[in-house]
Amino acid sequence: MASVIIPSNPSQPTAGRFGVYGGRYVPETLMAALSELEQEYERAKADATFQAELDDLLHNFAGRPTALYYAKRLTEQLGGAKIYLKREDLLHTGAHKINNSLGQGLLAKRMGKQRIIAETGAGQHGVATATVCALLGLDCVVYMGEEDMRRQELNVLRMRLLGAEVRGVSSGSKTLKDAINEAMRDWVTNVRTTYYVLGSALGAHPYPTMVRDFHRVISREMKAQLLEKEGRLPTAIIACVGGGSNAIGAFYEFIPDKNVRLIGVEAGGRSGELGEHAMRFQGGSPGVLQGTFSYVLQDEQGQIASTHSVSAGLDYASIGPEHAMLHDTGRAEYTSADDQAALDAVVRLSRTEGILPALESAHAVAEAIRIAPSMQKHEILVVNLSGRGDKDMGILARELKIQGSNA
Repeated sequence: MASVIIPSNPSQPTAGRFGVYGGRYVPETLMAALSELEQEYERAKADATFQAELDDLLHNFAGRPTALYYAKRLTEQLGGAKIYLKREDLLHTGAHKINNSLGQGLLAKRMGKQRIIAETGAGQHGVATATVCALLGLDCVVYMGEEDMRRQELNVLRMRLLGAEVRGVSSGSKTLKDAINEAMRDWVTNVRTTYYVLGSALGAHPYPTMVRDFHRVISREMKAQLLEKEGRLPTAIIACVGGGSNAIGAFYEFIPDKNVRLIGVEAGGRSGELGEHAMRFQGGSPGVLQGTFSYVLQDEQGQIASTHSVSAGLDYASIGPEHAMLHDTGRAEYTSADDQAALDAVVRLSRTEGILPALESAHAVAEAIRIAPSMQKHEILVVNLSGRGDKDMGILARELKIQGSNA
């Protein structure tokens, strides 16, 4: 259940707030664990050895820095702004998620936690966490809604091959929200021995800050690459937004640059009716869900609404609290792309650039396709291509009917 009343608890940690959003709304059992995690993370940030180990793995294991690729044919077809793609899809495991999983995996090892749990929607965070656990010799349990397991069977197989136990969640909508619920129940029960690798920039403090920090390498690289290639900053940066990890990573270093538009793209789903989409800023209201205060899709009684997206990774009822602040202050703008626009974007990018984007990332591509033609040729759009689309081939085969014919 979500609350429609803005909390005003002075005991909430200031460091965990983004304006009025954020905070720490969890069972008492987890308060000590979250405080321990916050303190250990602060020590790790100041530890040169920890940072050096993380940098080495990001470079030599994950494959950073990722390319900033000029999408020449797409730019020419659209006839407007120059379009670049930040190629997070080229990272090991196929998405940006490995940035955060490596950081939190090293933190868990530093804290002496042998058992790792995680939640996953599209499966990319689960695969990244299972990969890191295999690398570091840690035990891994991943919670995944049964509906997402059906949609993302390939990633389920990948996780199991990597040695993770994948636990299907049959409650609720059987998607990401329900997987998070089960992971939190596990953590409450096994808090002394278990580390929870949360996969997006949401949840109780310090997770939104910590996940953002592990992903800010995206915008740090992006800024340096743009200055090298173009000698200037972009007109706009576009990223899909589920919980918001790839988007906050892509936005963060540009927040002080007021002339750079930051555009987050939510899942428009099938329609604007509640339960048919995942547009938190167009259909939601402030409330508490799964440890944090942010925008939530809920009814008038505060009951969590069902959500829908063709992309499992955007199919979530809330959004990270830093995005809520960026929305309310007007520093970032949030729009949406519906299922069909995302599917069309997959086909467009595949056939113009030879790049198959994840369905999540395709929402951002769809927004670039929508706005680029009305922009000037000297303007620059950067799309954060958060993941690759191999995992979505089953969905694409059904939705586009590509087997045995042209889509």
